[in-house]
Amino acid sequence: MKLVINTRGTYLSKFGECFRIKADDKTSDISASKVEQIIITTSVALSTDALELAVENNIDVVFLKANGSPFGRVWHSKMGSISTIRRKQLKLQEHPLGVKLVIEWLTQKMENQIKFISKLASNRRDERRDSAKDAVNRIATEKIKILTFSKNRFINEIRGSIQGHEGIVGRVYFGALKELIPKQYEFSGRSKNPAKDYFNCMLNYGYGIMYSNVERACILAGLDPYIGILHVDNYNRTAFTFDLVEMYRIYIDQIVFKLCSQKKVKETHFDDVEGGYYLNKEGKQLLLGAYNEEMEKKIKYKGRKIELQNIIQFDCHNIANRILKEVD
Repeated sequence: MKLVINTRGTYLSKFGECFRIKADDKTSDISASKVEQIIITTSVALSTDALELAVENNIDVVFLKANGSPFGRVWHSKMGSISTIRRKQLKLQEHPLGVKLVIEWLTQKMENQIKFISKLASNRRDERRDSAKDAVNRIATEKIKILTFSKNRFINEIRGSIQGHEGIVGRVYFGALKELIPKQYEFSGRSKNPAKDYFNCMLNYGYGIMYSNVERACILAGLDPYIGILHVDNYNRTAFTFDLVEMYRIYIDQIVFKLCSQKKVKETHFDDVEGGYYLNKEGKQLLLGAYNEEMEKKIKYKGRKIELQNIIQFDCHNIANRILKEVD
C-alpha cells in the first residue's frame, strides 16, 4: 500500500516495526511490511527512526510540492542493480538503440492518446464526434512521421524534428480533450505552476505522482533517472524519467477526465493562488484515492495479467535488460 500523508502538522514516528501516525489528536499504527511507499504532500514532522525503518524495509519516502511535483525523496544508498547498466545507458546518445527506444515510447504515447480520444468520441452524438475523429487522424499522421525516422541514426541528429512532431500532437490532443470535457471544466490549453484551471491543476498533481513512480522504478531496475535520451541532461534534472513518463501520462489523463465527467471535481477542492490554482487537502484526497484505485486494476499487458501499478517496473526491467544486451 501507499501511505499518503496530507494533513498539515502530522507526526510520523516509529513504534516497533510499525509507522505511528499522529494527526488531529488521533493515533494510528501501520505495519512497515504493508507499506511500499510513503508520500508526503504537506508540512509534516517525522523522526529519523521512522526514516530508518523505511530504508530498512526498502520503502520509498517521497516529498511533493504543492503542484504535485516531487522535490525530494529518502532512499537507501545502494543502486538497484549493477553499474554496467548505467555505463551503457550513457552510450545511448550515440547508439541506434537510443533512437529506437525514444520512437517506441513516443509512438506508444500517441497510440494511447488515439485510443482514449476514440473511446470518448464513441459516446458523443454531435459535432464533437467529428472533431475528435479529425484529431485522431492528425495524431495518427504524426505517429507515422515519427515511425519513418531511421532507427540506425543517433538521437542528436533528429531530436529537434521528433520534438516538433511531439509538440504538434500535444496541441491536437489537448484541443480534442477541451472539446470533449464537460463545459464547467473547459480549459484553453496546458498550463503549469500554477495551473490556470481545475483540469490542468488535477493533471499537474497527477503527473507529479507519476514522475515519482517512474523515478522509483528506474532506481529499482538499475537505470539512472538523470541520464536522458530525448530530454537532454541538465543539472538536477531527472531527464530519463521525463523520457519514460510519456508512456504513462495517459493513466492520469483518464483518471482526471473521469472525475470531471462524473462531476466529482468541485470548486472547494482548490486553493486560489496568484496566477492560478493548487489542489488543497480535499482535492488531493480525491485524486489520490482515484489514482490508487485505478493502479490496483489488472489488465493484460504484453502477454501477462498485471496490475497497472506494476507496469512501469515491468517496463523498466525490460529496458535495462535491452541496454545490457544491445549496447556494445
